Amino acid sequence: MNTQLDLLDSGNSRLFSLPLLTADMIRYRFAAPATLKRNIMKLISYTRNGYTSFGILKSDQIIDIPTLWPGPNNPRNLLELLWADENLEKTRDLALKADTFIPLQQVRLLAPIARPGKIIALAGNYADHIKESGRALGLSDAPRQTTTPRPFLMPSTCIIGPNDVIPWPVYSEQIDYELELAIVIGKTAKCVSPAQAINYIAGYTIANDVSARSVTYKANRAARPWDEFYDWLNGKWADGFCPIGPAIVTKDQIPDPAALNMHLTVNGKIRQQASAGQMIYSPADTVSFVSHIMTLEPGDIIATGTPKGVAMATGQWLEPGDVIECTIDAIGTLRNTLGTRPAQFYRPLET
Repeated sequence: MNTQLDLLDSGNSRLFSLPLLTADMIRYRFAAPATLKRNIMKLISYTRNGYTSFGILKSDQIIDIPTLWPGPNNPRNLLELLWADENLEKTRDLALKADTFIPLQQVRLLAPIARPGKIIALAGNYADHIKESGRALGLSDAPRQTTTPRPFLMPSTCIIGPNDVIPWPVYSEQIDYELELAIVIGKTAKCVSPAQAINYIAGYTIANDVSARSVTYKANRAARPWDEFYDWLNGKWADGFCPIGPAIVTKDQIPDPAALNMHLTVNGKIRQQASAGQMIYSPADTVSFVSHIMTLEPGDIIATGTPKGVAMATGQWLEPGDVIECTIDAIGTLRNTLGTRPAQFYRPLET
């Protein structure tokens, strides 16, 4: 049996091959546990025969939204779809009524939202991760009552999709992984309360907050206050360092995100395993807090922090060709591979 699928890359029109997804692989990638709703509606972006589109994933079939959209003002991508309040309801109707489908194995999945307006992430949202990082000072027994979230921004060039290769940046020799549940904003939010926050969430996806844990440009640099913080922050900004996907699951399908189990494997071996209920700040807390700092807009992504088990704590840094798989109940598995190590690293202060 032919196990390869030839597709056109819409960016440069070159032909490439991808492994065909078998029925077993599809069930594994997108299966939801028995405790969650079956036939969960998932929103995806994809390419097929050189054409980029987006749709609804139902089992191993795709409903192409642009083809079947009812009425005028067709959204051109998932980001545009989220900007109109009535669009998600129309999408749910499509999921119920559509009778034209594309087999999943004929497409290449992309990041659900390729260029969100903002990518926001939380530093230290799981107590065990804070402790394993050696930064437990000041963490009380009830951090949610005594501290606030620590959000930071990432550029949209960090975004890549399922099965994409994560580029190894030229400024770091130590690469880490971070499994995270990600919130997708569905309505403009400003100064909303935690109780109101759920009304501004469109759904959830998976993020891998890949991190450069060392910087090569530190060599020969004079010591300055805050250098360590900026080095850490720069380690989040490399191209391709925020894979997301494989789908967005709408919030009505995940009424209690705290019930979601999650795990990350590297080459099939578990490195991280936790429940989203271990977060210090819930998705509602996070959306509320961030909305008081900045206006949140439809399509904005908020990665909600990572549990314990990162390489920074274990010393098990990623190696070229490592396969990283992030799995969260009801959403699926986000799979990526780390690219080749640079032949030369960036060291601007070397003589």
